[in-house]
Amino acid sequence: MRLLEHEAKAVLKGSDLPIPSSQLITNIYHGSLPVVLKSQVPVGGRGKAGGIKIVSDKGILQTTIDAILALPIQGYLPKTILAEEVITIERECYLSLLIDRDSATIRLIAHPEGGVEVEQHTTDFLNIPITLQSIDDSAQQAAARLQLPVDLVTPFIAKLFATFIRSDATLIEINPLILTKNNSLICGDCKMELDDSASFRHPDWKAYENQASSANFVILDPSGTIATIANGAGLAMATVDAVAAHGMKPANFLDIGGGATAGTIIAAFSKIMEFPDIKAIVINIFAGITRCDEVAKAILEAKKSITKLPPLYIRLAGTNFEDAVSILASENIPTLATLEECLLAAKAEVTHE
Repeated sequence: MRLLEHEAKAVLKGSDLPIPSSQLITNIYHGSLPVVLKSQVPVGGRGKAGGIKIVSDKGILQTTIDAILALPIQGYLPKTILAEEVITIERECYLSLLIDRDSATIRLIAHPEGGVEVEQHTTDFLNIPITLQSIDDSAQQAAARLQLPVDLVTPFIAKLFATFIRSDATLIEINPLILTKNNSLICGDCKMELDDSASFRHPDWKAYENQASSANFVILDPSGTIATIANGAGLAMATVDAVAAHGMKPANFLDIGGGATAGTIIAAFSKIMEFPDIKAIVINIFAGITRCDEVAKAILEAKKSITKLPPLYIRLAGTNFEDAVSILASENIPTLATLEECLLAAKAEVTHE
């Protein structure tokens, strides 16, 4: 689950990490000027897309707010705007913590130059493992790379690492990390992703706008092109792996479990429709407790509720399979005999082959 900027910064503030003064607005701002207005959507590139504006003139304040609220970015339309104080910047840096699954470590990434052009730097990042025991040594290396005093960087990284662990984060990216004119550090922006599978430990996550629809719905890639629905964790994982093995980008993992209802399927489709780049949905059901005819009826109900669904590629097997095929065929919804056929058809849809 990726947090909105204001949600991520609230987490940082709770850990006594420095953030700019701000307020969250829906359509009207009554604070002082100048102010930075930032679209609250869960994607990067907001500045280049026109979703971040500095306003100094009261005469254009409301028109700027209205323009940001009406501007979709990568398919996301903001519900709110973060109105922040304008920070006097001496220098911008880059700092992040993330989980590297290949090495099963938490990595500390740092670069002395941050901001919107940080992607241009590809080879000269500090990239080292960090643990609770190595914080001081890691902070020294980071301070050297960031060209900042150790006594400024060490407590910052210690708090950031503690926040990462306590929050069950998979990524915390501070970009820019701002060095102010009076030699203090402020988190100018923050991208934070949390481990959905740890949601049972965090009832407060239910307040997040972009929360997962259920513990069984895991976001794998917000820019993925193929959504998946399956029953049973093993089959759901196999379906995701098969999508990737066919050269496509799975957006999610979803195990609808046993006893799927129309509500279950509608909730799944609704969550999938939040992904901006979905081109096809692969449904892979092996019926036992969940009956195929019940799934088919749920799919019909869901299609009536959500009219702009991407193409469905459905493989059903098991209990009441024949009834399910008839139910779907009556509404001109085809089924395919194997998952392989579903994947090839979905790939043709994505690539227009």
